[in-house]
Amino acid sequence: MENSKQMRTWLDDMKLDHPLVIAGPCSAETEEQVLKIAHELKDSDVNYFRAGIWKPRTRPGMFEGVGAIGLKWLKKVKEETGMKTATEVANKAHVDLALEHDVDLLWIGARSTVSPFIMQEIADALEGTDKIVLVKNPINPDLSLWLGGIERLYTANIKNLGAIHRGFSTYEKTKYRNIPEWQLAIEFQNRFPDLPLINDPSHITGKRDMIFDVSQTALDLNFDGLMIETHYDPDNAWSDAAQQVTPTVLKQIMRDLKIRKETNSEEDYTKELSNLRAQIDVIDNQLLDILGKRMKTSDGIGALKKKKNVAVLQSTRWNEILGKMILEGESRGLSEEFVLKMFKAIHQESINHQEKIING
Repeated sequence: MENSKQMRTWLDDMKLDHPLVIAGPCSAETEEQVLKIAHELKDSDVNYFRAGIWKPRTRPGMFEGVGAIGLKWLKKVKEETGMKTATEVANKAHVDLALEHDVDLLWIGARSTVSPFIMQEIADALEGTDKIVLVKNPINPDLSLWLGGIERLYTANIKNLGAIHRGFSTYEKTKYRNIPEWQLAIEFQNRFPDLPLINDPSHITGKRDMIFDVSQTALDLNFDGLMIETHYDPDNAWSDAAQQVTPTVLKQIMRDLKIRKETNSEEDYTKELSNLRAQIDVIDNQLLDILGKRMKTSDGIGALKKKKNVAVLQSTRWNEILGKMILEGESRGLSEEFVLKMFKAIHQESINHQEKIING
């Protein structure tokens, strides 16, 4: 994939004046449901109507999609609304059926991307297709695995490629369903700036009230589009009810998003500056998360010192840390003065936490 510009043609040819939008229900439930949502979205910014036909679920016994019958409903969507259609494929049988029903855009889910065997099977089934194929990031934060899946498709002479950033699984409890790990998406863009990158705020957040903020961050980071799950009755959806929005809310989100366009050198500067600032915002939030975790560990040390009746300040340990961090900081282009000030502040906050525990 040395020349990723070849893979951008399909998005350039669309000549959109807004980000690419893929929207529709998490799962196709009934023909009536699919068509109702499609008709409510047809006069909007939505470019592709999506619906899950086969739903890979974490545990058996959950709703796993209506199957091939749903492809007929997608065909009706195209006939009645003129919108192009999209669905997820996870194996050769899915690919064959989707192509047979003329689905315009296929995406490969996070659970499939983790397996080189599945990716190769899908690549072989799609070889030479002119359909658009998007690859979601794997469930674990592994950039090489993500890129490897795309490369398998590219090697199979599939040129209309792109990627979907849907966040990554974590054992930690966070405000996200899947943590964004924005730095991985940024690195992805740096490696392949001309490969279309779509953000999936529905799966990142797991909550409809967070979708706007994540979408705005994605656009500030120069993502090319959004995939947002949309249902006319989200609370009663058969899958992922909490993360779906109504068509009315989706239209409002698209109106409220700040979309920066390139028109002249001054606006180019503003756009690039906004992108860099968005990257700093992401990193700043990561710093706060890490510092929060560090202080929780300090609380644990404080509890242990209280139990053993040990003094808070351990000078030998502190000097060892400081010397090591100064050297580590220098290797990363940070001045000794800055590292000293930063770690003294961190150390003082850690002492404060431990004293609260000991004197509690």
